[in-house]
Amino acid sequence: MIRIANAQLWVHDQEEALAFYTEKLGMVVRADVTLPEMGDFRWLSVGPAGQPDVAIVLMAIPGAPIMDPETAEQVRDLMGKGFAGTVFLTTEDCQASYEELKARGVEFVDEPEERPYGIDSGFRDPSGNHFRLTQVRELAAT
Repeated sequence: MIRIANAQLWVHDQEEALAFYTEKLGMVVRADVTLPEMGDFRWLSVGPAGQPDVAIVLMAIPGAPIMDPETAEQVRDLMGKGFAGTVFLTTEDCQASYEELKARGVEFVDEPEERPYGIDSGFRDPSGNHFRLTQVRELAAT
């Protein structure tokens, strides 16, 4: 059976990302390993406390030879616009989660709003990665 273990997000600053994901979103560190033999490459991952088998890798944008400067700049540009990917989070109470995260300093770009599929809101991390926080409504079977 194939399972998802990790998903990756590019981040501008791993320390800033670590603080945001743990202190503001309440996630826990899954791994934080630096490999000196690979030029001090840092594998940093976090995940929801209640989902131990899921992790988000907070990956620093690499330099050469992994990524040329032009490509790195394109990635930074897409991140700044919120178009480098989206993470979809679910909650049982979107309004309550919105209020809790907002109190922790998370800046939302979309307040909770009724949609055909439930209540949906959106925010971005310090690197510009886009998140949707949704209270999914059970849809009628067709």
